[in-house]
Amino acid sequence: MKRVYLSIGSNLGERERLLERALAKLSAAAVRPLRVSSVYETEPLDRRNQPWFLNIVVEAETDLFPRMLLMRIRRIEFELGRRRLAPKGPRPIDIDVLLIGGTVLRTPELTVPHPRMHERRFVLEPLAELAPELRHPVDGRPIRELLEATRTQLVRRVAFRPALPA
Repeated sequence: MKRVYLSIGSNLGERERLLERALAKLSAAAVRPLRVSSVYETEPLDRRNQPWFLNIVVEAETDLFPRMLLMRIRRIEFELGRRRLAPKGPRPIDIDVLLIGGTVLRTPELTVPHPRMHERRFVLEPLAELAPELRHPVDGRPIRELLEATRTQLVRRVAFRPALPA
């Protein structure tokens, strides 16, 4: 089993419900969620003229190879209404692979670790909540240290917390 960390976000529709449905679908797709972070509401970074996001990070286990993991994630996104019409545009669900153990991978479809995770507080804040001492597989710095460089980005913890699938 490989330990994976996934970022899940939503800024369209019933955001809380979509996060919960994504967790349930991951579990049914051979990706077993172990822990889930608090939920953070975050300002869009690249295209600002859209609703704010709800974001979580999920720590999970899987036997899937990276390409199969990505295929399952893409299917879940599609089933939950994601259509890739406008880059960085609004979306009901977005699931990104952040880390797969200590794997470093660069293919046309998938780069692990996620190439921009170290720049995004909406990823680092919930990831640091789960694994502050986890080290980035490329630069070797712990997540808590990477988080410090993103403190100017706006995030706020919300009271809602999705339940792990049974």
